[in-house]
Amino acid sequence: MSLYAIGDLHLHFGSELKAPGQLHGRVWKNHEERFRRNCAELVGEDDVLLLAGDHSWGKNDAECAPDFRYIEALPGKKVLLRGNHDMFWDAKKTAALNARFEGRLFFLQNNFYPCGRYALVGTKGFCFEGPFYLDRRGRLAGWDEKEKERADRLVEREAERLRASFEAAKGAGFRRFIVFLHYPPTSIIERDSVFTRMAEEYGADKLIYAHCHGETRFHDSIEGEKNGVFYKLVSGDYLNWMPERILD
Repeated sequence: MSLYAIGDLHLHFGSELKAPGQLHGRVWKNHEERFRRNCAELVGEDDVLLLAGDHSWGKNDAECAPDFRYIEALPGKKVLLRGNHDMFWDAKKTAALNARFEGRLFFLQNNFYPCGRYALVGTKGFCFEGPFYLDRRGRLAGWDEKEKERADRLVEREAERLRASFEAAKGAGFRRFIVFLHYPPTSIIERDSVFTRMAEEYGADKLIYAHCHGETRFHDSIEGEKNGVFYKLVSGDYLNWMPERILD
């Protein structure tokens, strides 16, 4: 059994795509079909495929239905993480989603998913994305303090959810963890965060994240090993729609 991950499918089979310009570039052309083919060649039925948020632009069941059918038809055991554009997924409705899609899809929020000797833990996460203010030379000179305070509150809430996921796995006897966030673990003005510190506290092996689109954003956060935790970006356009193998 192997574990694969990728994020930001941004499916819209039943809804209109309303997204920033970077979702309309060449890498996004026919990305659904390219991703489907890559999965068919790479992912086995006993493997785990974790989708790290921003699954569907649908706002209701009718709009999301064809996107869910597409995801269900992919090979492997599908685990879904909540993204900032997943309007269908209210955090309080995770249990209802897991009941509805039992045996077909697993929704990771305030819970965990067993993957061999590892527990997959995760939450949407959050980080401050501005507005930032630059000086005449394009260097960072400051930021919007009110928006930073709002972001800090959201980070705190998401950190509580991640801790609940860790504790659920720990209570079930797991001692090895892989962390999944949709947002990057740090903003561009941070070197660490509550998420990186929590990963270190619980001794997580890896922290996998998505959300960063376009070449100018691919290196916004931590990459590689830091303080014993390995960090990896898995947004779909970064991976050119080839799922990343996280565990063999």
